[in-house]
Amino acid sequence: MEEMNHEMTEVVTISRGDIVTGKVTKVEEKQALVDIGYKYDGILPIGEVSNIHIEKVADAIQEGQSYDFKVIRINDDEEKLILSKRAVDSERAWVDLKGKMENGEVIEAVVADVVKGGLVVDLGVRGFVPASLVERHFVEDFSDYKGRTLRLKVIELDKENNKLILSQKAVLDEEAERQKRERLNQLQPGEIIEGTVQRLTDFGAFVDVGGVDGLVHVSELSWEHVVHPSDVVKEGDRVKVKVLKVDPDNERISLSIKETLPGPWSQVNEKLRTGEIVTGKVKRLVSFGAFVEVLPGVEGLVHISQISRRHIGTPQEVLEEGQEVRVKILDIDADNERISLSIREAEEPMVRAEPRGQKAEETNESHALGVTLGDMFGDQLRKLK
Repeated sequence: MEEMNHEMTEVVTISRGDIVTGKVTKVEEKQALVDIGYKYDGILPIGEVSNIHIEKVADAIQEGQSYDFKVIRINDDEEKLILSKRAVDSERAWVDLKGKMENGEVIEAVVADVVKGGLVVDLGVRGFVPASLVERHFVEDFSDYKGRTLRLKVIELDKENNKLILSQKAVLDEEAERQKRERLNQLQPGEIIEGTVQRLTDFGAFVDVGGVDGLVHVSELSWEHVVHPSDVVKEGDRVKVKVLKVDPDNERISLSIKETLPGPWSQVNEKLRTGEIVTGKVKRLVSFGAFVEVLPGVEGLVHISQISRRHIGTPQEVLEEGQEVRVKILDIDADNERISLSIREAEEPMVRAEPRGQKAEETNESHALGVTLGDMFGDQLRKLK
């Protein structure tokens, strides 16, 4: 009798809603038996094991392990004790998750399932990660995400409606922004670095230089004239760029590709010689002459006095932009990036016969202007002689 009374005093007293600790004594496919120290074992149905869908009880608990359970129904007459692990996990999880949301903490969770529209994770409650909040880039197929560990932030929590929305993209965005700020502070004007062309626009190319994009303006792509950036680079290209300017406050970086390439004037002395006649293109007309491109990016000046053998008031009288002309190189000063050119000296001298019956007044007019036949045709006559 004394032994029986002792055993009876050790039997726990429980009520519906109590939280108890018990050891799993047997795991079946759809339920488990749990010893909580009561006069008979409790039953843990598969629906009360986890807050996410599981195929069998063994997917979430193990025999011989101890867990906390909530008593959700007790009937001594029928010796039925129904327990729930899910309820305990859920109540604790809501409190914990609310604190993490308020503090902006990062949570690690394993993807339990891939469903339409996103991913499901078990955080004591069912958490949902929408497809648009998984990565910073578009993901077409999530089939291989099951079992992956994600780093998440709580962005929406509604205990009453059992709603928990999570985002890994928020974590990745914060990390990218932090790296961007650090990179902006590291970059120094004048340094040459490598980057990857991210995208092209009509006005230039954006290049990733370590987590932050910089702009290579179309004028900085090449020493030669570029109509569109796609003529020089394409997305995905690895390129060398020179940092021209960094504006951390406005998060802007100006870059140059052409500054990493040999300048056009560096090869002038190798490719051009004084006295040589070459073909060039008229790039600009000014009041005192014309600038002619003789090599890509290299322009020389044809002074107005060297444009034509006859007197002209403006270069526009005989030249137009884009016109191809033959020029003679008079002088080269590569150090100061100057070349003197002559169109007049490059022309082949020609002797023109005077029309018969030339009017005397035209001849007299020439004399009146102080111009003689010798002045006009001396070189040609000497050549013929």
